[in-house]
Amino acid sequence: MVISVPLSEVTTALGIGRRSHVALVGGGGKTTILHALGAQLEGGRVLTTTTRMGRDQHGGLPVLIDPTDDELHAATGEGAVLVWARIEGDKGVGVEPEHCDRWSRTFDHVLVEADGSQHRPFKAPADHEPVVPRTATLVVSMIGADALGRVIADQCHRPLRVAALAGCGPYERLTPSGAATVLLHERGARRAVPPTARFAVVITKVDDATADAVGDLSAELLHRDPDVAVIAVGS
Repeated sequence: MVISVPLSEVTTALGIGRRSHVALVGGGGKTTILHALGAQLEGGRVLTTTTRMGRDQHGGLPVLIDPTDDELHAATGEGAVLVWARIEGDKGVGVEPEHCDRWSRTFDHVLVEADGSQHRPFKAPADHEPVVPRTATLVVSMIGADALGRVIADQCHRPLRVAALAGCGPYERLTPSGAATVLLHERGARRAVPPTARFAVVITKVDDATADAVGDLSAELLHRDPDVAVIAVGS
């Protein structure tokens, strides 16, 4: 099923209930979706990363550096906080995934940016990626619509891996069919998805110029896996 929504309705579209442990992977706006989920959900919310985030990408939230669980509970209450293990230069360094697993037992929502993409709209993971916590209940794979129809080497992170999985060359354009292959491949976007977790695809930056390609990608995804949730978010 394909659902087209504004950013303000992405939580509802993803079917997130009163408790969740969400991991965001891929490219195309993970931090934007992370903060949107944090703002739209209710209860105690921990936002974090298992990789790295820009130091300025706190979204106005209180930032805790390597807190104890007691400090985290005291700061959160019924609100949201952002947690990093430490700060190195202009980056917030992420926490170990085991911390997310532990927090998910006591907080309403744990929301994790679990992958890096060097600000590119699409990627395929390296062998050590993504860093998804074991108890994640929902893994959301992201792709920016501006990757579709563009040259893979110009627009994608780890372009050789994207091309290899898509079955083409890195200097060819990323087709909706090729993108769907990467998104559904066990060595692509589905790498490290826990066996009991739901899997969804969020396509961001959708506008009139990309609508046809997004429609083709959505159709490809649903043809190959009718159970996958596909959410298109306007730019």
